[in-house]
This record gives sequence, C-alpha cells and structure tokens, in this order.
Amino acid sequence: MGRIFEVRKATMFARWDRMAKQFTRIGKEIVIAVKAGGTDPNSNAALRRCIQNARSVGMPKDRVEAAIKRAQGKELINYDEILYEGYAPHGVAILVETATDNHVRTVANVKSHFTKGHGAMGNSGSVSFQFKKMGVFKLKPEGLNTDDLELELIDFGLEELGEGTGENGEDILIIRVGFTDFGNMQKALEEKGLTPISAEVEWIPSTTVPVSDEQAEDVSKLIERLEQDDDVQKVFHNMG
Repeated sequence: MGRIFEVRKATMFARWDRMAKQFTRIGKEIVIAVKAGGTDPNSNAALRRCIQNARSVGMPKDRVEAAIKRAQGKELINYDEILYEGYAPHGVAILVETATDNHVRTVANVKSHFTKGHGAMGNSGSVSFQFKKMGVFKLKPEGLNTDDLELELIDFGLEELGEGTGENGEDILIIRVGFTDFGNMQKALEEKGLTPISAEVEWIPSTTVPVSDEQAEDVSKLIERLEQDDDVQKVFHNMG
C-alpha cells in the first residue's frame, strides 16, 4: 500500500510540475503578445491564441488576467525570443525555443544542458534546416466532417489534416499550416465558430532519426533537462 501511495504521489508531483511549467510558458507568451499588440484580445490575435492555450491547460482566469496586467506594468520585463540549436546523443537534432531577459545566462545554461546531457550545442542554422516551422491547431472532432473541413480550409493554407491523441488520451484533429498562414487559419477557424483546444507554432521535422529504446532514454534525459530550465519555452526534436 505504501509503495502505491509513493507512486501516486510522484505522479501527482510530476503533473503539478508540468502544469506549473505550462503556466509559466503561457504567462511569458501573454507578456510578449500584449507588448506587441495591446491588451484587447478582440484586436490582438496573438493574445487570443494565448488565452485559448491557457484554457486548454487549465490555467486559472485570474492568472491570465494577472499576466495581462503585469505586461502593462512600468517594471515590465522584456523577453527576447531566441532559438538555440544542437544535437542530442545518437545524432538526434534538437531545437530549443527560449524567452529570456538575460541572454548571457540563457546561452550558458542551454550550453551546459547540452554538455551534461552528452549532446553538443551548435551554431545558428546547424539544425533548423531539418525542420519546418508550422502552425498547429488541435480541435475536438465531435460534429466535424473531416472531408468537408479539409476542402473548406485548403484556401486558408491547410497543408495537413489528420487524427491524433490528446494529453489525456482523447481523440483530436490536428491541422497544420505553413508558418506564414498561421493568422489566416486562425481567422478562418474563428469565422467557422471553431475554437481550437490549442493553437501553437511548432518546428516539425522533415525526417526522423530512428533510435532504440535505450537510445531514446538518453535523448529524453537531455530534453527533460532543457525543459526544466526557466528560460526554455519549448523543445523540438527529430527522434523517430
């Protein structure tokens, strides 16, 4: 019984840690969005997207409002978005998106994570050519005809429409568009009355690197190190 309790407790703490990281990431995105386009989500598409994503991970409304208010403060922290590139063990390419108020600290930490994770940090452009920057929208499939939806969205930049599984094992629809069509697709979905579960910009690998279970564990340890860093927003890889 005690062992079961310890496992449940560890799972619960891991869930809390993941949720806290998601809240911090979205909070930074809200600050960046407000700085770029103002506090009104009706006229600020980036802020609307952030609010949608906050709802999808269960971020409380008061925390969202606090982040918007903080972005208006006189002592506003200015975050710069910087992409770092490198390789994990076994030739797996890694992209690290960061939002930082201190470049020196962030680059030193990211480099240290790569080194301690038995990888190597690379120069700008050394890895990103293996990925395509895309907009990714996730929808609930209920009541949607995928064939009709695909035809309706082609004119708005649709490149891929497929099925997937959400974080809780639920069925979802995944829409992918080129990065430059992100705004067009967001507007098209809004006009059709479709509210995405989430709307993100992601780096999708052109090809993947096959790895064994043991090798995947090595790569996952580095990814986990990077994701735990306060300045890191997202980590992408091409591990197959």
